Amino acid sequence: MSVSIALAEHAQVGADDRGLNYGDGVFETLRIHAGRTVWWDAHWQRLARGAAVLGIAVPEPEAVRAACAPLLAQPGDGVLKLLLTRGAGGRGYAPPESTQPMLLVSRHALPLPWPAAGGRVRWASLRLGIQPALAGIKHCNRLEQILARRECSGPDIHEAVLCDALGAPTSACAGNLFVLRDGAWLTPLIDRAGVAGICRQWLLTQGMAREQRLRVADVEQADAIFLCNAVRGILPVRALGARQFAPRPELQTLMQCLAQAEPAFTRSGDGENG
Repeated sequence: MSVSIALAEHAQVGADDRGLNYGDGVFETLRIHAGRTVWWDAHWQRLARGAAVLGIAVPEPEAVRAACAPLLAQPGDGVLKLLLTRGAGGRGYAPPESTQPMLLVSRHALPLPWPAAGGRVRWASLRLGIQPALAGIKHCNRLEQILARRECSGPDIHEAVLCDALGAPTSACAGNLFVLRDGAWLTPLIDRAGVAGICRQWLLTQGMAREQRLRVADVEQADAIFLCNAVRGILPVRALGARQFAPRPELQTLMQCLAQAEPAFTRSGDGENG
């Protein structure tokens, strides 16, 4: 099955595209630094894994790299987005037996800088639905995150932390959650809801943290917390609601290790961390 690849700015997306109608697709957002993408292989593996769950064919990675090359050649840091949809499919949830998937590639500016002293976040009242079949992948239905971010907005609120429907802390809207408890960094299991982030994966692979089912008390009583994602890296949190968190050397150590491995996330050169 062939997959069309197009620059998003030149693409013609039909009104019957299933990604547009039903969120029938997956996407990835990658950090661009010094003319290259950070963690390309991990992103591609997650996109392919998500596409396999949905039964969508993926193009050859070499063809995608070639399509992305002009975007990476542009000056400065930025964000590369890969968006794969099942393609045109007409009305109805059941996908046609034969479709031509479409991969759109686009480049975007970096998000606004994260406060150097740490961001302020709050609990969202919205709960993430339990769906193990979709947990971990980055599918195109992000309504839960949109509603939570609408709820937790304002100039002094930088993110929201969400629990799943069973009350277990799971993630932020656009990143994963880590807490420091008894000298160890813990991150919620992503087996019922949420996205298994690429920066999270890097930290786990390096042995710097471990997965564990968390309770709200684990987060509120933590010695430190941070959020992370593949575009911004590690994002210190100075306040979760009324709970204040002082700077911790354990967090600085993690940030230094990440910056040494991926220069895109050095504090001096990264517009995200100030």
